[in-house]
Amino acid sequence: MTTALGAAGELAIASLIERAPMASSLADSFRKQGFTLALVGGSVRDAILGRLSNDLDFTTNAPPNISRTILSTWAENVWDIGIAFGTVAASRGNTSVEVTTYRSESYEAESRKPEVKYGKSIEEDLLRRDFTINAMALELTQGLPKFIDPYDGLGDLALRLLRTPGTPEESFSDDPLRIMRAARFASQLDFNVSHEVLIAMKEMAPRISIISAERVREELTKLLMSKNPRFGISLLVDTGIADMILPEVPKLKLEIDEHHHHKDVYEHSLTVLDQAIELEDRLGGPNLVIRLAALLHDIGKPKTRNLLAGGGVSFHHHEVVGARLAKERLKALRFDGNTIEAVTSLISLHLRFHGYKDGEWTDSAVRRYVRDAGDFLDHLHVLTRADCTTRNKKKAAALSATYQDLEERISVLMEEEELSKLRPDLDGAEVMRILNVKPSRLVGEALDFLLELRIDRGPLGPQPAEEELMKWWEARGKK
Repeated sequence: MTTALGAAGELAIASLIERAPMASSLADSFRKQGFTLALVGGSVRDAILGRLSNDLDFTTNAPPNISRTILSTWAENVWDIGIAFGTVAASRGNTSVEVTTYRSESYEAESRKPEVKYGKSIEEDLLRRDFTINAMALELTQGLPKFIDPYDGLGDLALRLLRTPGTPEESFSDDPLRIMRAARFASQLDFNVSHEVLIAMKEMAPRISIISAERVREELTKLLMSKNPRFGISLLVDTGIADMILPEVPKLKLEIDEHHHHKDVYEHSLTVLDQAIELEDRLGGPNLVIRLAALLHDIGKPKTRNLLAGGGVSFHHHEVVGARLAKERLKALRFDGNTIEAVTSLISLHLRFHGYKDGEWTDSAVRRYVRDAGDFLDHLHVLTRADCTTRNKKKAAALSATYQDLEERISVLMEEEELSKLRPDLDGAEVMRILNVKPSRLVGEALDFLLELRIDRGPLGPQPAEEELMKWWEARGKK
């Protein structure tokens, strides 16, 4: 269905003019060279929803090399890294654009690389889009702007429904990552997934295995950073996709939570994720590290489950096993080293607080808690608080009060001792001067000793620290 400006088209144009005025000048550049240009996909969807950003997607009948030439005269910066797939990117002012030649792409049964074919019409291009809500376009170069919606994306937008332009099987065969994308859009937009799409997701879930780990990671990250990741994670688990990309999560369904507050650890983990998101303001806003840690914090339970006499169940050291499993999974998904280190550290520490009863920790124990959390102390605060999912209001209040006491003790020690900068009382140069040694492993051991001393006893000052260092040195048989 191609129409002159209807209500949806008018809304999209108004949003485009207000938030992306440079689009019209780009369209003029293509029109002057005899080519078409249309705003397309998620940009049209977001324009209709009134949430258009300055990152715009266009489609054109111009070959990729011609698009690059046109963009070179219009933009301040041009990137053609995706030109082999028909896409040229550019920026001008605060507007970023991607211009893609009409195309379709498909994957062979075992191939990880798509085969790209260029199309002849925008309708053909839209047919190969992932979902109908992304298969709308706003043609900008043929007289008055035209709203193009051959697959009733506007109707599905109103229904808040995810459907595919063709059959779901065809769409998912073209790019199996769309199976995950359905869950991601459902989470981001709070949409339902049509019955036929759900069936195809279940039947074609194994096709995800041909997609590169990097693309899977990016899609999973977008889902987790959406406003309702619980919904998307549930879709991945219920359709069997999680078994392929994050098998540790569906395995939690088989376990009984030791506190019996949820029917299984899986539901508990989703609740912890929800509660961690509610506390993210403490971290400055949406945070991938805390969301990953919350979702994965109990994945060590299936391997450590032990049934006790009388019907009880224990999961001893599940935090240690969980940290190892998380590290393996995140490495397989090609997450960066800093993210992996942060998430695994939080998982390994998430039970530490439960040793803090009625404030009986020594200052030394509090210092170690801060030292071990490092730069992610605030994340650990959020995860520990989120991990309290009891429905017993009295118990929840007691846990919250106890953790508040710990945080207050940390704040006091932070102010008195600069805990965030825990260092030995002497530095390496001073150690070498006092012991009369050259740079070596011994210097590192001496600094480790001084740091442990600092944690146990608080700040000593240079002279007492030197005396303790000499005692340690003499105890090793040194002069």
